[in-house]
Formats: sequence, C-alpha cells, structure tokens
Amino acid sequence: MISKAKSFGLLGLEAYPVEIEVDAANGLPAVTLVGLTDTAIKESKERVRSAIKNSGFQWPSQRITVNLAPSDIKKEGAHFDLAIALGILASTGQIDPVLLENHVFLGELSLDGRIKPVRGILAIGLAMANTRMDNLVLPEGNSGEAEMVPHLSSWPQNNLKSTVQFLTDPLLKQYFKPAPTRQLKLNTDYEMDFSEVKGQHFAKRALEVAVAGGHNIVLIGSPGSGKTMLAKRIPTIMPSLTLKEALEITKIHSAAGTISDKNPLAGRRPFRSPHHSISDIALIGGGNIPRPGEISLAHYGVLFLDELPEFSRKALEALRQPLEESLICVSRIKHTMTFPASFILVAALNPCPCGNYFNPHKACHCHPAKIKNYLGKISGPLMDRIDIHIEVPPVRHQELFDNHEAEPSGKIRQRVEKARSIQRERFRHDGIFQNSRMNGKLIKKYCSLDNQAQELLRIAISELALSARAYDKILKVSRTISDLSENNLILAEHVAEAIQYRSLDRDYGKLP
Repeated sequence: MISKAKSFGLLGLEAYPVEIEVDAANGLPAVTLVGLTDTAIKESKERVRSAIKNSGFQWPSQRITVNLAPSDIKKEGAHFDLAIALGILASTGQIDPVLLENHVFLGELSLDGRIKPVRGILAIGLAMANTRMDNLVLPEGNSGEAEMVPHLSSWPQNNLKSTVQFLTDPLLKQYFKPAPTRQLKLNTDYEMDFSEVKGQHFAKRALEVAVAGGHNIVLIGSPGSGKTMLAKRIPTIMPSLTLKEALEITKIHSAAGTISDKNPLAGRRPFRSPHHSISDIALIGGGNIPRPGEISLAHYGVLFLDELPEFSRKALEALRQPLEESLICVSRIKHTMTFPASFILVAALNPCPCGNYFNPHKACHCHPAKIKNYLGKISGPLMDRIDIHIEVPPVRHQELFDNHEAEPSGKIRQRVEKARSIQRERFRHDGIFQNSRMNGKLIKKYCSLDNQAQELLRIAISELALSARAYDKILKVSRTISDLSENNLILAEHVAEAIQYRSLDRDYGKLP
C-alpha cells in the first residue's frame, strides 16, 4: 500500500515542497530511502523505527520503500522524520492515509517519539503561504516562528502519539486551535550604550558619520585603546528595525538554525564578530547545500573583523562582492544561491606589528618596511571599499576618572535617523538609499561644494598626495557630514572633517 505525506526542504534561504511517498510491500523486512538524501536522512530510519515502537505503534515486518520527491534535488536535515513516520503508519494501515492529505509535517523524532525543533520554519511557512498550503504540523519548540506567518494555521505537537491523536480525532483539532498571529513587537533594548565609553570623542563622531551614511570603517589603535568596546556599541546608534527588515533577518537566522523560540523575531540589529581563523566558506556561506555565512547573518547590522590583517587573504578577498553589491552568490554544480549581505563593515587593526605606532607612552621599534608589510596584508581592492579609517588613541588617565556621563546612544541615533531620512528622500529615484552607495555620476550630481571647500580639497590632494580613490571617498563622507548638519551644500568644515578620516592616506602614505 502506498501513502503520501507532504513536507518541505530548504535550499539556501528558500523552501520547496517535498512529497514523501511510502510503499509497504511483501518481502524481507527492510527500509530503503531514495531521493538524493544525505546522511541525516538515511539515519532517520533508525530514529523512526524506535519512535514508532516507543509510541505504542507496530513496526511492520514488510519491505518499506520511502521516496523523497523531487528526486533531482539534494536533501538534507532530520526534519523529514515526522512525515516519514506518519507515511509508514498510513501505508501499513495503522492510520487512514486520507488524514495526511491536507497537512504539511515537519519535525525531527527522538527515539522515544518526542518531536524536536528544526531550522527554517519561517522560510517554510512563507513558502507555504505562496503555495496556498495553510496547515502546518510542527514541533512545539518552533511555534513562535510559525506564528509570524499570516494566514498560516500552525498545529504544534509534542510527540508522535499526540500527532496521530490530533489527526484522527476531529475534536482535538478544535481543542488545538491554530495560534493566531500575535502582535509582533521589536525588542530594541541594548545592554550597552555609548554613554559608558570614556573619552574617544573623535572616534565616536566618526562612528556616527559611518552609520549615518552606511560607510565602512576601520579603527586603528594600540591594544586596549577601546576599538572593540566602540564597535560593539554601533548597533545602539543604528536606526530601529522596520518589521520588514526584522522578518528578513529572522528568515536568515532561522535557516541557519540560530533562532530561539523564546525570541522568534529578531528585534535588534545583528552584530557578528567572527574569529580571525574563520574560513572563507564560514564567512560568506557554503557547504554541499549552501547555508548563510557570517556576512549574511550580519545583514542589516554590523560585521566586525577584529585584527583584520590576521584574517586569511582568501576570506578577506571574498568580502569584495558583498561590499560592492550587498549580496553574495554561492555557486554549486546544480544550483546558484544568492544570500543578502547588506551590512556595515567595521574592522580593527593595530597600527604596526607591536601596536605602539600611535602610542604616546610607549615607543614603537618597528621598521617602516615591516609596518608596510603588515598593512600590506590587506589588499588595495578591499581597502578601496572602506570609506573611513581613523586612529583610536589610548584613553587618558584623567578621562577614566571623569564621572561626567557621555552622550547616550539614543541622542546619537536621533541624528543618524534624520540624516538617513534626508538620504532616502534624495535618492528616491536613484535605486539607492545611502551616501556610501553613490557612484561617480551621483557624486557629481549631489556633492556640490562651495568655493572654500573646493579650495581646501584641492590643497589636501596636493599636499597629502591623496589618490583619486581617496577624493571620491572624501566627497561621500563630506556629503554625510553635511546631512548630519542638515545642510544642502557641502562646506569647508565638512570637507576638513572628512579629510581627518583618512588616516591610512595621511599617516602611512609617506612611509619609505
């Protein structure tokens, strides 16, 4: 007897329907799984066997063939367990196969029949809404994610036995009423705040400019100067998430399996800080069936790379496409998947191998050639995509003992949101929404300088030997500084500040 159960598989961030066909025929007792399955699915027959027995049902002494269609797509994960178990029960006459027709089943089975949470529920729920399927039987631990999908009837279950009772008893379907989509509230509270940072006024101002214009930034300073402390507080001054952005972030983290059912909706800007030993695949995403990497998990947030020169050259070069296009394409033989990757890159590095090049209290003994070699680990094309690089000096002792509370993140965020709204209005017909995304044509169109600003920029390029690349970066950053001051014209003071944010050009450009 053949039975069919519906489920879904994940391919990157997208879900696709999978039909699970089960045939119970006479022959030597065995279970065969077909349909391009991975190891986790092949091992499901042992989990399903134990779950069926321990839930009070009979394991058939027949030859069982399970087919996961479509057969030309590689499938992975243990979330097909529940559908396979129900298909076996239906094909052996222990439940009516008709009961499986109008439901989608997801869940990993324990040996005792309990249903464990799985990843990708939000992506699957959204795909179901597009295919007009509206009854999802899923683990109780994933109920929070399912509630975020409008018009989806989710039926959370604890174990295999309760699932069968739910399917066979019409009264239980009334008792287990689908959870209504609850009011989604974004949690915007952060444990950290810029008011806790002593001193570093120049660095905090530079970070405000970077966030306001979406500029990538590199922090250069001695160990212990506060680079990491500053970077961790950047999400607190970024504009609050919209519901659309929160759902997009949640979908990525759901597919990666990093969502908690207690907080199913991502309410804060992501902050990802991978270790410098990370591989390029873990950074950009990949695998046999590609999953999101750190750059996609940082979508709409911050990717912080501490000790930038210590990252592998291959990993750093992989950042070039997402920094340019805000997405990453991962190609495999049969599939090419695109993951979103719109983030602010914040990098930190020592000014020299010993770290004391900018330290007024400790002498640097590094040879200029050694310093150039150290900074040379970061390629030109990558630095091309970083608009701001600033020095972070050690905090002075008197600032550490200053009890005056610094400006809180909330006030900085208000200025950032005003600047962002100006940019959205400016670029409403240009397909971008941040100053950092301007190309040469848009720079010429929107970066108008007064006479004093033009003269100052001309002198800076001549005296500091700035490149044409640095010229464009200064104009973009000047435009953002002007937006923060709510000024349509870029003034000399805006250009002067932007020039100060080119430390690598100023202080390292003349090294022999």
